[in-house]
Amino acid sequence: MQRPEFYTCENGEKAPLPFAPAEYEARLEGLRDLMEMHDLDACLLTSMHNIAYYSGFLYCSFGRPYGLVVTRDRAVVIAAGIDAGQPWRRCHGESLTYTDWARDNYWRAVAHVIGTGKSVGVEADHLTMVNAEKFSHFMAPKRGMDISAGTMAQRMVKSPAEIELIRHGAAVADVGGYAIRDTIREGLREIDVAMAGRDAMEAEIARRFPDAEYRDTWVWFQSGLNTDGAHNPVTGRKLKRGDILSLNCFPMISGYYTALERTLFVGEADAASLKIWDANVAAHEYGMSLLKPGARCDEITAQINAFFADRDLLQYRTFGYGHSFGVLSHYYGREAGLELREDIDTVLEPGMVISMEPMLTLPQGLPGAGGYREHDILVIGDDGAEDITKYPFGPGFNIVG
Repeated sequence: MQRPEFYTCENGEKAPLPFAPAEYEARLEGLRDLMEMHDLDACLLTSMHNIAYYSGFLYCSFGRPYGLVVTRDRAVVIAAGIDAGQPWRRCHGESLTYTDWARDNYWRAVAHVIGTGKSVGVEADHLTMVNAEKFSHFMAPKRGMDISAGTMAQRMVKSPAEIELIRHGAAVADVGGYAIRDTIREGLREIDVAMAGRDAMEAEIARRFPDAEYRDTWVWFQSGLNTDGAHNPVTGRKLKRGDILSLNCFPMISGYYTALERTLFVGEADAASLKIWDANVAAHEYGMSLLKPGARCDEITAQINAFFADRDLLQYRTFGYGHSFGVLSHYYGREAGLELREDIDTVLEPGMVISMEPMLTLPQGLPGAGGYREHDILVIGDDGAEDITKYPFGPGFNIVG
């Protein structure tokens, strides 16, 4: 029996996607405008975030390559046979399945759709050196071009439908925050508190989106020394009275990431800690006031830097003050062109969604030692910005347990 290199697997009926077909068509039209501008015959998208953005399908790689081929008149997900009909059911457009029976059948499937000797756009920031060689070998392209910056620019400005989904995500994060606050008490482990927040968010996502896939929602709940880094994993450390805490809720809805981050204390906070906490809260409020259309990321950063420098706290800042939201997560995707850092000169415009999240980390041994972080999500509008995070910040609400 001759086993195929690739085949179609249209098993079952198309499932409801996060957005209407017209939304995906509009995104593809934007990508095709980019293709026309640069005289490209096709694009091969390989990242989770771009494939999800343009097709609705969020893949699970597990070491296998995936792709979305976009030509002037087709959009075809290239997926592995292990997924059977799920990629077709969960994508806008076509799907082609490649088999494991021979190495590089993925590239044979891509070449089947695009053809050889074409001008092809790729994501250079995602294409490894190994796969870049295979791209050249199997496609023999007339010309290759990096289109990652162009696709990122398109993703940075959200549609009304995307903003509505992000609003839901922010509300789900609030649910997780309240569940965590209600759970905190002396003697519990970080993992016990984190699970309460995660479970509450997953249940809320399922309630709001009964037709969705559920995956990847998580919580980082840190205490004491473990608060010093924003992305420190959860541990089994038990909470003690007077501990500084960091609440971090991250609901994932169809590949869309939102976040809620708050500083808390168990039972009481000493005077030195309150002084640092109040300063970070003031910077957070000041930073949110700066987010408006026409403001530039590096200039916003400079203003918050000056705010901290005036209080002799700038040396305790560890990272940028905010970033874009959309199809991204902690293990794929980032819209690096929209971050509040010294080296980003992007101008804010309506439709962008960005966080304000100042953090101060005082090392062990100093009065008020620990990591202090507040985080809200704001939608840039025509005249200002709307804060869609509703869980309160500051000592008045977050000395608990």
